[in-house]
Amino acid sequence: MFKRILIANRGEIALRVIRACKPLGVETVAVFSEADAESPQLDEADVKICIGPAKSADSYLNMEAIIQAAEQTGCCAIHPGYGFLAENALFAELCEQAKMTFIGPPAGAIRAMGDKATARETMRASGLPVIPGSVGTLPTVADGLKLAEEMGFPVLLKATAGGGGRGMRRVDRADEFEQKFGEASLEAEKSFSNPSLYLEKYIVDGRHIEFQVMADAFGNIVHLGERECSAQRRHQKLVEESPSPVMTPELRTELGGNLCRALRAIGYRNAGTVEFFRDSDGQIYFMEVNARLQVEHPVTEQVTGRDLVTEQIRVAANEILSFGQDDVKMEGHSIECRINAEDPFEDFRPSPGEVTEFVPPSEIPGIKVRVDSHVRPGYRIPIHYDSLIAKMIVWGPTRDAAREGMVKALESFHIGGVKTTIPVHLKIMKDPDFAAGNYDTGFIARLLEQG
Repeated sequence: MFKRILIANRGEIALRVIRACKPLGVETVAVFSEADAESPQLDEADVKICIGPAKSADSYLNMEAIIQAAEQTGCCAIHPGYGFLAENALFAELCEQAKMTFIGPPAGAIRAMGDKATARETMRASGLPVIPGSVGTLPTVADGLKLAEEMGFPVLLKATAGGGGRGMRRVDRADEFEQKFGEASLEAEKSFSNPSLYLEKYIVDGRHIEFQVMADAFGNIVHLGERECSAQRRHQKLVEESPSPVMTPELRTELGGNLCRALRAIGYRNAGTVEFFRDSDGQIYFMEVNARLQVEHPVTEQVTGRDLVTEQIRVAANEILSFGQDDVKMEGHSIECRINAEDPFEDFRPSPGEVTEFVPPSEIPGIKVRVDSHVRPGYRIPIHYDSLIAKMIVWGPTRDAAREGMVKALESFHIGGVKTTIPVHLKIMKDPDFAAGNYDTGFIARLLEQG
């Protein structure tokens, strides 16, 4: 096992990793930017070190500064969390060159899956159905428009190096294709330093379903079931749940087995998420692989009883995966709400500032409540980063119990000083369609239009 790990991230995920390390006897080094100098998670690390100014490019994305910090503090491994450098193949290679373990997939797997167009072709070759679209990236706007007209509108332009909804545009008509192509390419260049786009047929009224996988260095790979992530706003997830209301045990076994075989073939290791899209006829298509830990991993932990971050660390330390496929049992139901510091009544405008009150919900009979957050009263939310301030996760014996428990938990979660998305989450939880499990990726937009 590692003696000391550097956590190349911030906020709630940094704290999540710190707390996973403690029972393992692993010391932690927390890095921070100048804007995060007073961030509460730093108090729980064994060592903290500043890596640069507020701007992400000069701190949390500064590979040289992070490697240097790890060397200076005697670390033998780096955990990237999610976002920032978590899916950066070059960073994984730099860690290896510095004789440090990157706690994530190997650089080759990150590169193969990080290029979304390449990942589509890899999975297509492995027998998984993919959404109809381009083979590889689009050389020119004209090539993209020609293919879109052949396929029929609407279509979706997506950054090949993308994630988090950036570098993505829906195109409904031929006369808007060139403009949307330019917008998506520019955003992709700014976000990922790669302007390349690929094209997919846009599936109306579809559902976003993803599978959690975990693999070790000895060829063992398992899936831990699926999560439903269709409650989205502008391609950003707001609510996730596990299991999906529309997944059958038979389909879970079939899809899970196929994707594990595909990832084993490319030498995948550590945690990952395989994303699918289900159309209104029930056909499921492969979309992409996120070669990292996901924000929504806690719902999988709650229904399987497996600590994914601890498992990440163990397999990175060359330990054998602690469970096999037959050991994975999904029990009960879990729902996660991403609580953002945003004003839902002002088009979700970010709401940075000082948190004057932060009182998580109290115990709810028959329901397990978990809050993943680094926030406490007096903490000032910076303007420079993602607006996520807490993840509320509940578990119940049934989906109805979990949903009703989430309503109670949200109603008793008090955050003062900043606006939050809690009112929208309550609206979602109380909506009859969500309660029935009858929703898709257009659900949030329709719900918000109702006022």
